Amino acid sequence: MAHFDTEYQRLEASYSDSPPGEENPLMHVPEGAKSQWHHIENLDLFFQRVYNLHQKNGFTCMLLGEIFELVQLLFVVGFTVFLANCVDYDILFANKFVNHTDSSKVTLPDAFLPVDVCSARIRDNAFVIFVLIISGVFWLHRLVKFIYNVCCYWEIRAFYINALKMTMSELPYATWQEVQARIVEIQKEHQICIHKKELTELDIYHRILRFKNYMVAMVNKSLLPVRFRLPGLEESVFYTRGLKYNFELIFFWGPGSLFENEWSLKPEYKRGGNRLELADRLASRILWIGIANLLLCPVILVWQILYAFFSYTEVIKREPGSLGARCWSLYGRCYLRHFNELDHELMSRLSKGYKPASKYMNCFLSPLLTVVAKNVAFFAGSLLAVLIALTIYDEDVLSVEHVLSSITLLGVCITVCRSFIPDKHMVFCPEQLLRVILAHIHYMPDHWQGNAHKYETRDQFSQLFQYKAVFILEELISPVVTPIILIFCLRRKSLEIIDFFRNFTVEVVGVGDTCSFAQMDIRQHGHPAWMSAGKTEASIYQQAEDGKTELSLMHFAITNPQWQPPQETTHFISQLKERVHREAAGASSDTHPLSLSESEPRSLVANLLAGPSTLTSIHFGHDSSLTNQAGLSDGASALRSLSPNSGSLHLRGSLNAAHTSTMSKAMAGSGTDARTVSSGSSAWEGQLTSLVLSEYASTEMSIHALYMHELHKQQSHGELSRHTWHRQDSDESSDSIPDEVRSEPNPRHFPRSHTFPTTVPSPSAIPTSASCMSSTTLGQEGAASNRIGQQGFTNSSSDSFGARGRVVKSARGVPMGGWAEEGQAARRHHETLPEESSEDDMPPHIHKVNAVCV
Repeated sequence: MAHFDTEYQRLEASYSDSPPGEENPLMHVPEGAKSQWHHIENLDLFFQRVYNLHQKNGFTCMLLGEIFELVQLLFVVGFTVFLANCVDYDILFANKFVNHTDSSKVTLPDAFLPVDVCSARIRDNAFVIFVLIISGVFWLHRLVKFIYNVCCYWEIRAFYINALKMTMSELPYATWQEVQARIVEIQKEHQICIHKKELTELDIYHRILRFKNYMVAMVNKSLLPVRFRLPGLEESVFYTRGLKYNFELIFFWGPGSLFENEWSLKPEYKRGGNRLELADRLASRILWIGIANLLLCPVILVWQILYAFFSYTEVIKREPGSLGARCWSLYGRCYLRHFNELDHELMSRLSKGYKPASKYMNCFLSPLLTVVAKNVAFFAGSLLAVLIALTIYDEDVLSVEHVLSSITLLGVCITVCRSFIPDKHMVFCPEQLLRVILAHIHYMPDHWQGNAHKYETRDQFSQLFQYKAVFILEELISPVVTPIILIFCLRRKSLEIIDFFRNFTVEVVGVGDTCSFAQMDIRQHGHPAWMSAGKTEASIYQQAEDGKTELSLMHFAITNPQWQPPQETTHFISQLKERVHREAAGASSDTHPLSLSESEPRSLVANLLAGPSTLTSIHFGHDSSLTNQAGLSDGASALRSLSPNSGSLHLRGSLNAAHTSTMSKAMAGSGTDARTVSSGSSAWEGQLTSLVLSEYASTEMSIHALYMHELHKQQSHGELSRHTWHRQDSDESSDSIPDEVRSEPNPRHFPRSHTFPTTVPSPSAIPTSASCMSSTTLGQEGAASNRIGQQGFTNSSSDSFGARGRVVKSARGVPMGGWAEEGQAARRHHETLPEESSEDDMPPHIHKVNAVCV
């Protein structure tokens, strides 16, 4: 990362959410009028506990979970010591006979050693004594922490009941937006923060996610050493919970960390004069923490192995194929996370993208491996059938040595083989699946588009979506690898880390020191290739990669519609939403010059923003509540049609004028928060209302994410736009375009993302468009991933926008996903359908799709 030397700065008024003239108010409240919650000193920890109690479904559930964690630790240590020192395995395995006077049958207690023999073996084993001492100290530390947490969360429980007026029985069914709205409201009464008259949603998010925003920014800027290229192997990612814990220990809360408390960076790190000295100090601290990890490696490694054994053995026995299942990697969660995105919001997005991601990875099963797996499964199944038949005929067969073990191993073998055999109904169209995935995860390297069918893309996606077995293996070897990464990789980046925290830390009134990227300020951190051209002043060093600033801003604005951003940010949001709505209106017209033929699916934007007919029964009353609940379930199912779980892509019909107007206000962020409206006459109605409106917010964000990626792709390919709502030269906004921008002769080149570095294909190898659409997959999970509007988005603006929305007619080649030939527009005519191939030409049970590549 290049060095960008700037001084730490106090946040300007334009950054702050405070009204003008109230940048640093100190609220004076008479002593007698102060409530219990007046002036909470550590609001970061307070809001984190409020959020955690909500996510853990109340005080009782949290208390039971903490108690069982303590018992679980005792059980793992005690049971392991017992198995290692107090069991006579010769008797257990029938290698030694036991003399019984009353019975010849060996019982389980016969294999247990006497208490005096067991205790003597434990005392004579120095390693066991060492493990018990370490475990005892750790358990006592957890016990003290548990008692402290119980006292703290009891106070949070009282805050919910007395201040927020929410009982613990209501908490599991209340959304976080409802809790947050009440916190914002009681600030006026209780003044829990004395530095501001009013709290905003962004203030609460900043305090809960202060350190996580820094971690997301460091991953986005490729500052953390988590990507490695071993000799003879492809580039890989290693990011585990142990490594993440050490990063946070070094940067945020450990002894000698960069922060003096939860909300303030140490003063010496805010000045650039002693950066070299601070870098040496940080490197020395990283070295000592790495050495400590190295010394504790044996103990931690034993604990990891034991915990994994007790946690996953039963699951593997019950579902042997679970190790072949996939999960979102820890690196994937950090790479895909928006700035200011809470844990439950992130997991909701990733959960919706899980099934299409699994189907995409299953598209790359090896045909050769499939043939082998089928035959191995046949032979194993034959042996298993014989053994089961013999067991049914006479149960004494089970008493024969290794028969039961053979049955178990054969069952596991068959289950593993089935994981390599594709579904016979599976349709191979990876471009569509990758489009569905993008609609939910919102981030994707540019060079993946058009290359979804390649193994290189699949291998890179597997870094985000890895096998569960790989996840477990990485956690097991983490105690060995983590010290190496700290000592040999992280230490070398100490100067860049010092510069990062100085350059990208700002002080927000009433919040403290936060990561400047978390402000989601287009002017400071926007990227010109992501609709910020003419609005951003950021240098290459200051720009967030992969459109992180713009996408995070849209996500936060849609999730929190009552949030009132600064004027420049409001203009960006409203401009983008206006473009999406106008594109939808144009694509939905039958007479539109860019509308699709009847044989093709409508634009994704047109489908979703036109509105489902099933929602016409929803009526918003004058009190902003949903008064007709009859159509809510239908509306929820219609909205979920964007999800790959649905059976139909099309959202039929349209909302009537009154309903569309009200919903547009909710989606545009004006008026009442649609997710915190009155829930009606019953808790069930309120939950259903929240579900439907939450689906609307998720769907709207998916639309905007796809739209922004499409515009970014067109701009990076240098395509010229022909929007029907293209602003004319007579538009008054043309006065705001600088002459040098309007007449710029050469294209500006922007750096491509380093988050997924790879070799970019030559311009001649890049297709004009690689979006693949199949009519046979409409109504299935891949259908929702059709290229946005296809022809409808052909007229999406790939031109740069000026500060006030004037279109700048300059094609810009952006090296973020491939170069387009200058002066050439992408081909937009349909090609002839290829002839059908026979099934013999395809891998077993994979149907080939007749595709139209536009």
